Amino acid sequence: MNDLAEKPKQFNTVRILITLLIGTGIWFSPQPSGVTPEAWHLLAIFVSTISGIILKILPMGAVAVIGIAVTALTGVLDPKSPSNAIAYALSGFANTTIWLIVLAFFIARGFIKTGLGSRIAFIFVKFLGKRTLGLSYGLLGADLILAPAIPSNTARAGGIIYPIMKSLAMGFGSDPDKPETRRKMGAYLTITAYHGNIITSAMFMTAMAANPLAAKLATDAGFEITWGLWALAAIVPGLVSLAVVPYLLYKLYPPEIKQTPEAPDLAKNQLDEMGPMTMAEWIMMLTFIMLIGLWVFGGTIGIHGTTAGILGLSVLLFTQVLTWEDIIREKGAWDTLVWFAALVMMATYLNKLGMIAWFGQTMESQISGISWTIAFPVIVGVYFYSHYFFASSTAHVSAMYAAFLAVGVAVGVPGMLLALTLGFVSNLYAVTTHYGMGPAPVLFGSGYVELKTWWVLGFIMSIVFIIIWMGIGGVWWKVIGLY
Repeated sequence: MNDLAEKPKQFNTVRILITLLIGTGIWFSPQPSGVTPEAWHLLAIFVSTISGIILKILPMGAVAVIGIAVTALTGVLDPKSPSNAIAYALSGFANTTIWLIVLAFFIARGFIKTGLGSRIAFIFVKFLGKRTLGLSYGLLGADLILAPAIPSNTARAGGIIYPIMKSLAMGFGSDPDKPETRRKMGAYLTITAYHGNIITSAMFMTAMAANPLAAKLATDAGFEITWGLWALAAIVPGLVSLAVVPYLLYKLYPPEIKQTPEAPDLAKNQLDEMGPMTMAEWIMMLTFIMLIGLWVFGGTIGIHGTTAGILGLSVLLFTQVLTWEDIIREKGAWDTLVWFAALVMMATYLNKLGMIAWFGQTMESQISGISWTIAFPVIVGVYFYSHYFFASSTAHVSAMYAAFLAVGVAVGVPGMLLALTLGFVSNLYAVTTHYGMGPAPVLFGSGYVELKTWWVLGFIMSIVFIIIWMGIGGVWWKVIGLY
């Protein structure tokens, strides 16, 4: 028994050693011509931090804190002034983009606490659930409505959509513990809910925690992505994907039960049990509508997106829809604040110290002469399928987004086009595996879909996503002037 207990510890030790070797290897190797020692040493800390996150040597927040500590102790941001070094290392906590996503986490708690999220899902099921295909569209419709205000796609898929989906599947005799019944309904709804969640996560800057990180990295590169611009660019390929994907999966991986006349009644019963909308739900809904309006139009009236988030949270606190205890208990928000601040700080100073520009110029010299129309799909494709090697969208964005953006801009790809496309792909690539994004382990762990089927369908749908977003999306982006 003791031997078994020691194995995970030994394995962690190996992963820690690998992380340290990666960081020290970069630190003590001679920096390339044109790169300052400070930039090179910060790169060593950044790469080792990302390696620690990928290898999961500790929780992401803990790895981030260690990264901040090493950055401050080594003085890479200001070797002459320890006080400046720690101030720069902690500068990420003052970033408005970080606080936008943290505030969105708090606001999302209101959807769950009041029951408004579940009510919205049951309403969709009530009106669209007479067939299994309609049921899938209903669940995705609920996810779409909730996505702008719930940045944890794991919370949306795992905390709201999945319980309703499973109860419906079980109600029709589709039990994950009984293999012969999985294909009745549960398997199809599970894979569709996951793929739909990926799409809705790509459609709004506040729909997935790593989206604002991509937007911040783009801003640092000179391409400011607002909430409204992200939503505008994503709306057409996103809606097309939501229309096509459930139907295509219905053909590729059909459920045995096609008609579900009882589903609307099940949803109606749940709504009857919930009773009429409470005052808290009404306040939550009106606050949500106000936030969407301010995120879309706030720039024209001088209200920053983060200011809108603070206003929305203030309304919920003042009306007691949320209490301060609710805010304190929202561990996901505080965890996001810590790792987000660390990664943004490092990425920002890598850019300021010229590391990203050096990388872009170096790659440009290697691939000069290639047309941007050829480089663009190649860059996007490599970025997309490299996600097989990542178990976290955040780690992937942190490690590769800025570098790929720099390379694309260096060879002539329109910057805003590439910045947004990489941001969308930073969600879409999660379709490939059962570990590529937070909701994946939740839905795959339900037991409805076999691993081989998950991967095969994921690869097929990855091609579909690329066709829709690069094809139809490309036409739409031309219309709105991204290139």
